[in-house]
Amino acid sequence: MDVNAFDYPLDESLIAQYPLKDRSACRLMLVDRKNKSIEDKHFYDIIDYLKPGDVLVRNNTRVIPARLFGTKLDTGAKIEALLLHHIKGDVYECLIGNAKAVKKGTEIIFKEGVLTATCVEVLDEGLRHLDFHYEGIFLEVLEQVGETPLPPYIHQKEQEENAYQTVYAKVSGSAAAPTAGFHFDEQLFDEIKAKGIEVVDITLHVGLGTFRPVKVSKVEDHKMHSEQYEISEIAAKTLNLALKEGRRIIPIGTTSMRTLEANFKKYHRFVATKESTDIFITPGYAPFVSSALITNFHLPKSTLLMLVSAFSSLDLMKEAYAHATKERYRFFSFGDAMFIYD
Repeated sequence: MDVNAFDYPLDESLIAQYPLKDRSACRLMLVDRKNKSIEDKHFYDIIDYLKPGDVLVRNNTRVIPARLFGTKLDTGAKIEALLLHHIKGDVYECLIGNAKAVKKGTEIIFKEGVLTATCVEVLDEGLRHLDFHYEGIFLEVLEQVGETPLPPYIHQKEQEENAYQTVYAKVSGSAAAPTAGFHFDEQLFDEIKAKGIEVVDITLHVGLGTFRPVKVSKVEDHKMHSEQYEISEIAAKTLNLALKEGRRIIPIGTTSMRTLEANFKKYHRFVATKESTDIFITPGYAPFVSSALITNFHLPKSTLLMLVSAFSSLDLMKEAYAHATKERYRFFSFGDAMFIYD
C-alpha cells in the first residue's frame, strides 16, 4: 500500500498542547463499524457503550525521564539520548541525536559524578547501545538527570506533574505514554467496575516501534522495531475466559491492542509471558481478537493510523478524521478520543 493513503490535512491549531483538567470531559467520537456511522459525545459517556461482562485492557506502563542531555567526554560535543528499552545489566538501547559523533567506545557525561555512559554497540538509524555508569538505583538517578520525553509536536513543555502519565501508570519503562488512557480518571474506573466490567492490566513499554515515523513510500517496506511486553497469569486467565464466553475484549489504546494481538497470534490463546513483539498491523490484518478499541487521533502516515484503519476500514477512518477536523476535535497525545465498535 502507498503510505500516502494514510495522509490527511490538519490545521496545527488542532494539536492539543495540554490535557484537560477534567480527564474524562474531552470529546468522544463514536465510530460504529457495522453501521458505518459517526456520533459526537463526551468521554464520560463511554460507560453507556460498555456492557457488563466486557473486559477493558489497559497498558500500565509508566513513562520514565528517558530524555538525557550530555556531552562527549573528549570533544565536548552535545549529545542527546532517548532511552528506548533495557538490553541487559546497565545497557540500554538509545536513540541518539548527533549520532555520527557517537561511535563504539565513545564516553558521554550526562551529569559529572552522577551519570555517565559508554557506547558499546553502534546500530543503524541513530540507535546505540549505551552502558550506563552510576551509583544507586538507576530510575532514581534518571529522576535527577533526565526529562520526560514529550512528543515534538507539544510545544508547551511546562506541564503539570503526571500530565503525561495515565492514572494507572505503574511499571516504569516507557519512552512515550499510552495516551488513550489519559481520558480515564479513578472515578470513571469505579463506575465502570460497578457496572460489571472487568479491568485487566498488561504492560507494553512504548518505544521506537510505536512512535517512529514511517519514512518509506510503501507500507510493506516499513520496519517495526520490537518493544517489550508482559502479560500476567491472572490477565491471561481472565482474557481466555472472556474469549471462551464470547464477551468483548476492549483494549484501551493501540499499545494494548498490539500486545493482545501479538500474544494471541503467536500462541492462538492468551499466554502469560514476558517477551518482545514487532507486530505491524495494517489493512488486511485479520482476524482481530479485540472486539472494540478506545483510541486517540493519530499523526498522518503513522503506524497507529494504519492500525486503526485496519480495525475499522481506511474509508471509515478517512471519514472520521475529516469529521474530526471539521468539528475541531483536539488531536494527538493530549487530544480527544474515539471509540470504534460494532
